[in-house]
Amino acid sequence: MLPLEMPSEESRSLRQVFEAEESSLLRYAYGLVGQRETAEDLVQEAFVRLHAHWEEVANPRAWLFRTIHNLALNHLRDHQRETSLEATQEWASNSPDPEQALGKLEAIGTLQLLIAELPSEDRKLIRLKYHQKLKYDQISQCTGLSVGNVGYKLHHLLKHLADSLRHLGIESAEG
Repeated sequence: MLPLEMPSEESRSLRQVFEAEESSLLRYAYGLVGQRETAEDLVQEAFVRLHAHWEEVANPRAWLFRTIHNLALNHLRDHQRETSLEATQEWASNSPDPEQALGKLEAIGTLQLLIAELPSEDRKLIRLKYHQKLKYDQISQCTGLSVGNVGYKLHHLLKHLADSLRHLGIESAEG
């Protein structure tokens, strides 16, 4: 292996996966549960489970996102009744019912999981467009693709993601 070459996903150690993915996994878990301490616990639990299944896992990054998604949903289900009275009143007045909120979290988590499983070039296009909110011409400058090609690729990526969500039974943002 050349000194500047990144190790392939197959040859990375658990420590390398942890160092590379911990931050994004924490952000993802926090987005699902809304509590930093709980998010840290979920990420820790996911890595403990990954360690136990290390030899079986072909794509550690996607496996970790899927595991955190499932752990977060379990946590939310198990702790649904542990909200304070004020939070419950706020929830009732400003938000949809808990089933809708859970459906929305599932839809978001599933979408993030599908995106995590995309090739890195496709993830980069989505990140530039929807996280950094760049216009097609700016994305073109960042990637070297023509403006038309950026539009074409994004259109087909979004269509593929929508089809995948429908295939998984998710028809709307509410799940």
